[in-house]
Amino acid sequence: MAILVTGGCGYIGSVTVEALRKDCRDVVVIDNLCRGHRQAINPDVPFHQGHVGDVEFVRHVVRKHGVDACVHFAALAYVGESVQQPDAYYDNNVGQSCRLIDSLVAEQVRSFVFSSTCATYGEPERLPLDEGHSQNPENPYGWTKLFVERTLERFAFNYGLGYAALRYFNAAGATATRGEDHDPESHLVPLALQVALGRRDHLTVFGEDYSTHDGTCVRDYIHVSDLAQAHIRALDHLADSGGNLQLNLGTGTGYSVREVVDTAAQVSGKPIELRSGERRDGDASHLVADVRRAREQLGWVADLPELEAIVQSAWDWHRRHPYGYGGGAHV
Repeated sequence: MAILVTGGCGYIGSVTVEALRKDCRDVVVIDNLCRGHRQAINPDVPFHQGHVGDVEFVRHVVRKHGVDACVHFAALAYVGESVQQPDAYYDNNVGQSCRLIDSLVAEQVRSFVFSSTCATYGEPERLPLDEGHSQNPENPYGWTKLFVERTLERFAFNYGLGYAALRYFNAAGATATRGEDHDPESHLVPLALQVALGRRDHLTVFGEDYSTHDGTCVRDYIHVSDLAQAHIRALDHLADSGGNLQLNLGTGTGYSVREVVDTAAQVSGKPIELRSGERRDGDASHLVADVRRAREQLGWVADLPELEAIVQSAWDWHRRHPYGYGGGAHV
């Protein structure tokens, strides 16, 4: 039997495909390549280009490969873009996901691991954020993920679908062969490292008047390899009929934008020029995880929780791939 990974050519998806294969799992990937990279997965990984909302296409892939579980990454994932283009986000992240779930249930797939987000919580009422915190997203991206979580609850109740909704905090870092390559890039660590590499002349800090210790947003950064391992544990939990899950994935430690930039400058040995910008719509001030439930229910904790190690792994990958997957590798 095989595991279907949607969005498997993306950043977190490709790292998870790599980890699943190292764990001797059979994997098949669906990706429409609108933002993923075919080069991010090995040529011998079964790959189908298409949309997860195409019901007949998905059902064909499931039958062809004997899929019995799905890890669903495929989504648009820029907070700012979601504020500007909410219709595209609701259509892609909600509409297509619902059709995917429908297709899988029709084919008797009974395990579904969902790439959710801490953005479902909105502005924190308390810290760290635990899974019982109210969910009131600040932006359309967060709402789309929350709607899918609610859809999974109903499919679990009505059709017996086993699911895990994994609420990521800020994914960062790289493996030796897989890293972060977005166009446009909007994530802090790769943006800072692009300045260090000379690909950008400065980094804009969006808001310096938040209620944090230095005025910039605080986030919980988690290594992408740790995220991948959590997905494997969630799949095993569902396969063992362990019950449905809603879990935070983070380290429990928050770092401000300035602290991340300082770490990037230290790791790279390069100056990183900062410029001030206005706050972005939809950005919460603090997002830091309470990770006790993931430890208790999956036995999972982050193996690489230190910010310096996370940034170092990203720097190593970006030095080898200064123009991402399309630019070739350099030492």
